Amino acid sequence: MTRIPTRMALLGSATALTAAAILPAQFVGAQPAAAADRQWVALGDSYTAGVIPAAGDVFEIPRDGCERTDQSYPQLIDRDLGSLFDLTNVSCGAATIENITDEAQEPIGRHLPPPFPEDPDYPFPAVPPQSVAVGPGTDVITVGAGGNTLGFADILSQCPKLGEENGGSGTPCKDALAAGIPARLNKVSREYDRMLTVLHERAPHAKILAVGYPTIVPADTSKCRYNDPTQFAAITAGDLDWLRTDVLEPLNKVIEKSAGTQEAASFVDLYDSSKNHSVCDAGKWVEGFLTAPDQLSFVHPNALGHRNAANHVEAAMLDTLG
Repeated sequence: MTRIPTRMALLGSATALTAAAILPAQFVGAQPAAAADRQWVALGDSYTAGVIPAAGDVFEIPRDGCERTDQSYPQLIDRDLGSLFDLTNVSCGAATIENITDEAQEPIGRHLPPPFPEDPDYPFPAVPPQSVAVGPGTDVITVGAGGNTLGFADILSQCPKLGEENGGSGTPCKDALAAGIPARLNKVSREYDRMLTVLHERAPHAKILAVGYPTIVPADTSKCRYNDPTQFAAITAGDLDWLRTDVLEPLNKVIEKSAGTQEAASFVDLYDSSKNHSVCDAGKWVEGFLTAPDQLSFVHPNALGHRNAANHVEAAMLDTLG
């Protein structure tokens, strides 16, 4: 049976946490060819930036290590609505909520340990807090963040090892980590509230669209093949149920609740529309740990997932024109 290498389980924090020092250089390549009337800034982590090869090619030269790809949803929307919204895309793989609010970030690019190829451009200079791209003239802000603040990659990096040690049965990851999840969610809530406040202060007239996370784990975890690295590797069925009901769904609820407290903000739900397109579904919109034997995806949306996100975010953006 195919096994995920032990080192693969250790890549989580290096990849999804995977997920230029001078500000103008960060925006090179992020602008559409023709300016539009309304200014749109896209903020977020790797679920916004794209990052993995299954979400397209990195289009910015020189690279800044944030790994924005040409099939990520901001870039898709830019091609669809570029005549209406002038995009500045500063999303960045591995970004936390604080990296959006007020902390600089040192991007990791695709720097991974063997057996994966080294990133020839690593290390990358720090990029400014993403909120710096927002100002009084900003009309629309889209933001997708929270997973890295929750530590979802850290959880994903531990669960396969624990499942393997437990012979693929029970809920070893839940048993080890469940007690700390409420505190993690509370941290996301506090920092998300503060982020929305800061964004509103920087752009008082902007509409803020808080983008949630898609379905990752199916409701029927019997669809998931144990020890399959193109799905969830050695994470047990019981732990997958726990990840869905006690980690991922509550994360979306926290984001939705935070957006609901701000008059200028609204929540964009990607979860319901993607319920039949999880990592374990035939028509997946989110890749598993691996897309191919030598291609790490570490549970990130592919181009189809970004197209679905684009459809829903576009609709919300068009609503701001009314």
